[in-house]
Order: sequence, then C-alpha cells, then structure tokens
Amino acid sequence: MSFTRKTANLTPIEDTVFSIVKLAKEDKLKNGDDAIVDATIGSLYDENGKFVALKSVFENYDKIPAEIKAEYAASFVGNDSYREQVVNWVFQNKKINLHKEVIATPGGSGAISLTFKNILEQNQTVIIPDIAWGSYALMASQNNLNTAIYEMFDNDKFNINSFKEKVIEVSKKQDKVLVVINDPCHNPTGYSMSISEWKEVISFLNEISKDVPCVILNDIAYIDYSYNLEKSRDYLLTLNEMNENLMCIIAFSISKSLTSYGLRCGASLILCKNKTYVNEVKIVFEKGARATWSNIANAAMDNFVYVTTNNLTNYLDEKQKYIDLLNQRASIFINEANECKLKIYPYKEGFFITLNIADNKERDFLHKKLMDNHIYTVCVNKGIRIAICSTPINKVKGLAYKIKEIQNKSKNK
Repeated sequence: MSFTRKTANLTPIEDTVFSIVKLAKEDKLKNGDDAIVDATIGSLYDENGKFVALKSVFENYDKIPAEIKAEYAASFVGNDSYREQVVNWVFQNKKINLHKEVIATPGGSGAISLTFKNILEQNQTVIIPDIAWGSYALMASQNNLNTAIYEMFDNDKFNINSFKEKVIEVSKKQDKVLVVINDPCHNPTGYSMSISEWKEVISFLNEISKDVPCVILNDIAYIDYSYNLEKSRDYLLTLNEMNENLMCIIAFSISKSLTSYGLRCGASLILCKNKTYVNEVKIVFEKGARATWSNIANAAMDNFVYVTTNNLTNYLDEKQKYIDLLNQRASIFINEANECKLKIYPYKEGFFITLNIADNKERDFLHKKLMDNHIYTVCVNKGIRIAICSTPINKVKGLAYKIKEIQNKSKNK
C-alpha cells in the first residue's frame, strides 16, 4: 500500500551541495576558517566571505511600500511592465525577428520546470548535456520524462557531433525534440559557446525540424556575469535563422543577475517565427503557471524594472566589480592548473570551474581525499566543481597545486 502515485520515485533526494556545505561548516568550527578551503557554495561572495547582496538592488527594494510587497501581482503571468522589461533586458539592442511571449516564473527553475512539464508527453525523452546542473535530471524524473545525454565536450570545444547523434536518435523515437543548452557561462564548467557553434546547432535543428518539431530550452541563468557583457547577447541573433518548426524557450533568472536568489523571480521567453505556435505554448504555460504557483512576487518584479531602468548605471558599475573579481579568481586558478597540469574542462566565464575526471569512481576517491585535506568541493558527473564565485583570492591561490598534489598521491597508492 502507498499513498503516492504509482509512478512516484521514492528514492530520497540527495542534496550533495548542502551536505558538503554542512561538512565544511563543521570543519570551520573545529579547525578555524583559515585551515579550510570551502569551494562549495554556488552563490556570489565577496573577499571577506560575505554573501553579496548588491546595494544598487536592495536599497530600492527596501523602499518599496509594504502594501506593494504584500499584494498580488497584476496577473498570474506577471506584471506587464516586468514582462516588457524582461524582453528589453534579455535582448537589449539585438534585433530578434521572432514572435515573443513572456511568462513570469519563480526563478529560472520555474521556467525550466514549466517547459519540461508542458512540451513533452509523459515517458518521452528530454536531451541534456552529460555535465550539467543536477536539477535537470530531477525535474525530468518528476515530470515522468526520460533523459538522453549528449557529451558536452570534444576536447576543448562543444561536442556538436555527440549533440547531433543524440538528437537524431531521439527524433526517430518520438514526435518532438526538446534539448537543453545551458549557455553562456555554463553551469558547472564555465564554458560559453561560440557564434559558429550556435550557428551549427540552429542549422542542424532546422533540418531535423522538417520531420519533427524541435525546441531549444536555453538556460541563461548566468548570462549577466559574462566577462564581455556587450557581446554576451550576440549569439541570440542566430535564433533569427530558426525556421517555423524550431522554437526557442529562454529560461531567465534574476537570482544571479540581481543577487536575488531568495525572491524567486524569473521568466520564460517563448520565441518562434510562427505566431500560432508561440500563442499555443503561451496558453499552455499560462495554465501551468496558474495551476502550479499561481502568482509571482510583486515587489521582485517591480524592483527588477526599477533597477534595470532607473538605477541602471549604479547597478552595472557595482556588478562589474564582481565580474572583475570572478575573472581574477578564475585566472589565478586556471594559470596554476595549467602550470601543474591539473586537467579542467574548457572555462570561458562564469561562477564555476570543473576538474576533468572522466571516471566517476576516480572522482569520488579524489573528492574524499580533498575533504580529508580540508578542501571542500562538489561532485558533478565526470568532474569536481570548484565554486570560484564564493572562494576568496587568498584561498584560490595555490589551490590548483594542492589539488594536483593530492591527486598524484592518490594515484600512487
């Protein structure tokens, strides 16, 4: 006898990140902060180990009247001003010749979940990269979807051949293709695809979509921490080449962009050349939003509009300091990794750098040895994630050497 649905997965969720964070905190209490390296936390921290809440964001939020914070949004699909500004912010000065609709969601996670739930039929397959945010697979499972995995890299480039092979394989088994591309600033490797790589993806999917409709779910959670913000949206112009049978759904989040993780605000942007297809997805997403979370935080939407219009210069200037800090931390780690021949996946920009360890048993062994040496990291498929977003420079320095030394000792035993 069971009170859950028959298809429910009853395996307890294992939150590997927070369990390792807990161990790191316990080690700090026992041995002191200076004795350990905590490279686990996937949020932005300053050099003093303090969580970053941008002043240019929260000064205004604190001034929003309680009544605005307390009341419902104007619509369950989001305030009109917010939805309009999301389009302006995501595309900025890029001319996107596609029909567009926006649904407000609780963070980028809400946009991803909404897509998984409403694009594919139950027991169909969503295509995700082999190195990825773990919640993609969890969301697929919760929505009774299977997952097919494409290899993220071919040496230091996007593995377009693996991508094509997996899409072709899935397209022969079902009437629709849904593929996840987390770009730019990929979580957890920090890779950003080139324009030519995006062009090849679009060209290939245009061909596949002649037989079955295809949907790209583009997760852009970290886009506003690109090292070249002026160029960060250039790849979006490749979407203009999509044919009518190819759709892109962009999952946008203010969690990272506005250091507003706890406010749970984001959006789903539906893009296609065919207006009817966009409207159909919009209707289904509207119903999904109403039936799942019903409403998005009113003040979070208002604050996003204010910050990205009335306080834009202060916001961009303040955020740039942390982009520069991320770049500095990453450069130190990568230079040292190259010097000591510590293998990492190709990093371009973003919150994380990931050690390249193809064998997960070897990964687990090294991960344990690192903790034995007071270095706390997070396991991902085929690698170990280093959160440079929360690791201060004084602890980034020498870290690659320490990891390589521990790795060498582990192999010699």
